[in-house]
Amino acid sequence: MNAETHAPGRRKSMNTLNPVIAQHIAAVNAFDTDAIVSTFAEDAFVNDVHREFWGMDAIRRWVEKEVVGDKVTIEVRDVIEHYGDQIVQGAYDGEYDKTNLPPGDLVLTHYFTVRDGKIASLIVIPNTPPAY
Repeated sequence: MNAETHAPGRRKSMNTLNPVIAQHIAAVNAFDTDAIVSTFAEDAFVNDVHREFWGMDAIRRWVEKEVVGDKVTIEVRDVIEHYGDQIVQGAYDGEYDKTNLPPGDLVLTHYFTVRDGKIASLIVIPNTPPAY
C-alpha cells in the first residue's frame, strides 16, 4: 500500500482500515461466521459479484456457504478512501471453485459503506483496468 494521492479529496491510498472493516477482514481470515456477521448493520446488503444478499439472514447464509464454507482468506493489497467510504483491494485464496479463473492472484475490489460503526453495504467485484 502506498500513500500516493490520486485525486485530492476524492481518491487517496492509505494504510489504515476503518476499525469495523479491519474486524471484518480479520474475522473472514479466521473463518468465524458470527464475528463476520456481527460487523454488518441489521439492514445491510452485500452484492457479491452481481448477486444481492439483503439483511442478516441472507448475509449469514452467504457467509456460511461462500466465505467460511469455502475457507476464503483476503490479503489486503490497497485501501482507498473515497468520500468517507473505503475501497479495499484484496487477493483471495481458499477452497472455492477456481475453474475458469485466470492464472495468478484473484484480486477483488470491496466497496464498503460504514454507518454508525457497522457495515451498511458491501459490494465485491472483480475489476480490470480500462483499455484507454
